Amino acid sequence: MLPVAPADAAARLRVEVVGAMIRVLRVRALHEVAFEHVATESGHPIDIVTEVFPTWDGLLLATIDQWNEQRTLPLMPIAERSGTVVFLRAIVGANVADPSLMRFLTSTLNIAATPHHPLAPMLYVRWRRFHAFVQQALQHDVEVGREPDTMEPARGAEQLLATYEGLQLQSMVRPEMDLLESFDRAVTRLREGWSRAYVPPVWDLDALETV
Repeated sequence: MLPVAPADAAARLRVEVVGAMIRVLRVRALHEVAFEHVATESGHPIDIVTEVFPTWDGLLLATIDQWNEQRTLPLMPIAERSGTVVFLRAIVGANVADPSLMRFLTSTLNIAATPHHPLAPMLYVRWRRFHAFVQQALQHDVEVGREPDTMEPARGAEQLLATYEGLQLQSMVRPEMDLLESFDRAVTRLREGWSRAYVPPVWDLDALETV
């Protein structure tokens, strides 16, 4: 058997530590988790864990990437094969089955929204990358006739992701909610609107003030 190269061993250790972080986050809220919990779960001394990830932000970012990739990458071919809506529905279904990733990503929104936080720009990149993927997938849907050409992909992505993310957020504080059914209903209504040409609203503010 060939010896494991140092670079390979380091990469494997990173994966193990992030895997431990994921397991901890399945049972603890993000604000309760510390390096000590990850070290205990990984079976490695804390000095090894902090050598692999000297900063907490680095561990958070690696966890987002690894966990999100595990969840999303196998589902991405669905967008090409069956469309953007079906792709997002598959993610919703996976999140219903295992909501821990959804909870974790939502908890990082506070970091992303904090002005001047060093991690915020890197979180922006990841959210914008996902938005861009959805927009491009919708553009493809229009080109192949899966979605109507009255739907502008940039606006469609904005609306679809607002529905996708907003309903998931609601489901975390309304556990009795049937998330998948709510997603289906909302997206059906949304796509019905896409099938018609957009007419800008004209608000009569004076009339509203007298109501």
